[in-house]
Amino acid sequence: MADGRLNVGDCLPSTRAHAAELGVSRTTVSAVYDQLAAEGFIVTSPGRAARVAAGASPPGSPRHSRAARRTGRVVAPLSAFGHRVQRMALPAVHLARPHTFDFLYGAVGSRDFPSVAWRRAYLAALWDVQPRLYYAPPEGDEGLRRAVSAYLARARGLQCTHEQIIVVHGSQQAIDLCARVLLDPDDAFVFEDPGYLMARRCFEATGARGLFVSVDEQGLDTRGLPADRGVKLAYVTPSHQFPLGGTLPMARREALLAWARRQRAWIVEDDYDGEFRYGQRPIDALASLDVDGRVIYVGTFSKALSPQLRLGYLVLPPALVAVFRRAKQLIDRHAPLLEQRAMATLIDSGVYERHVRRGRRENERRRVALLNAIAQHLPSGTQILGAAAGLHVVVRVPGIGPSDGPGLVASAARKGVGIYLLAPLFAHARRQAAREGAGLVLGYASLSIPQIDAGVRRLGEAVKEVRAMPRISRRA
Repeated sequence: MADGRLNVGDCLPSTRAHAAELGVSRTTVSAVYDQLAAEGFIVTSPGRAARVAAGASPPGSPRHSRAARRTGRVVAPLSAFGHRVQRMALPAVHLARPHTFDFLYGAVGSRDFPSVAWRRAYLAALWDVQPRLYYAPPEGDEGLRRAVSAYLARARGLQCTHEQIIVVHGSQQAIDLCARVLLDPDDAFVFEDPGYLMARRCFEATGARGLFVSVDEQGLDTRGLPADRGVKLAYVTPSHQFPLGGTLPMARREALLAWARRQRAWIVEDDYDGEFRYGQRPIDALASLDVDGRVIYVGTFSKALSPQLRLGYLVLPPALVAVFRRAKQLIDRHAPLLEQRAMATLIDSGVYERHVRRGRRENERRRVALLNAIAQHLPSGTQILGAAAGLHVVVRVPGIGPSDGPGLVASAARKGVGIYLLAPLFAHARRQAAREGAGLVLGYASLSIPQIDAGVRRLGEAVKEVRAMPRISRRA
């Protein structure tokens, strides 16, 4: 029937004959016929041969699907959103078997995860008997929201109530919620250039226009903020600009807030690694200066604990709380409850903040090792950006031109070293690469100090190889 060899009304062999032909039990064949009849493929009646039922091979059947695939005529009907997503270039999912020395930014060390404390907190949540198992509130567990509110006051200078907080599946869902709730296809949004690609794609997926504002060593250049009345939001990383690493100074913070007030626009503050600042206390959040209720604060536990945990949170202006709760409920009901309660236990007990302090010390040592290795193994004049905070640096190597980036990545990979180009994080990657050369984003939080030194040494060898090649060979 699926292949079209049996058409509507054709007789099937008797169960006895079919069993003899196939060399199986008649009981087996009878069971198959009964199942086919129950699913509407065949029609049976006492004393008559089974026949193929009408509609047994509809247009959506495997026969039609295979024929369509052979002729290349499969058309997937998509929404406008689906077509926009289909055309997008997204970061590749990283290989399960990484390079020997992988400077993957966004990754953290598995050995740094507080496994014992997490297991203890998770088991306590698991054994806490609930009166029934049902969906939790979309905004998240109240205990975690109260713990996060208190933590933000201590660590980020941000005063908020637990009612303003919504727990989400990491900062990516927080950004996606902002895009869905706040942007329409005819709107515009301000975005840092270069900036976090996955956030940009969320906003672009709505059909809104991106207005890209350049970044310097102090972060977003607020002099470039547009006066376009169609701008509905600006996405910024003020504590540690991603990827170049600048910290937005007070004058620019005030200018950004004043711009949002004039434009009646929202500011999405992504504080993705605000805990990791070296040599001084972390900078207070931009949201701590907001007196107009224009800033949406996005926080995450991905960098301090693990990206695999998928726990983050939004701190919303009161005017947005109700609609964001509804949107969260529509998307996935709520974030996993046991993980939320375990996280609340870590914060309330002080374990989380001790872990953050310990992680800051460990990553400070890794950062120093990376800077020393770059000074020792990479060419003199190598430029390093964003080293004062966070878990990655940006490196520009002299003699590595705009067209040399892919060749350098390939050469390093052959030596077991994973490196990542800066260019894809610009709105106009080719134009920016031609102007500034090939930059590298090197994450160091998942590597040991010996791995960092060995990896940079091999990267230095790859740089020598590429610089020694004739220019025409590099382009090839």
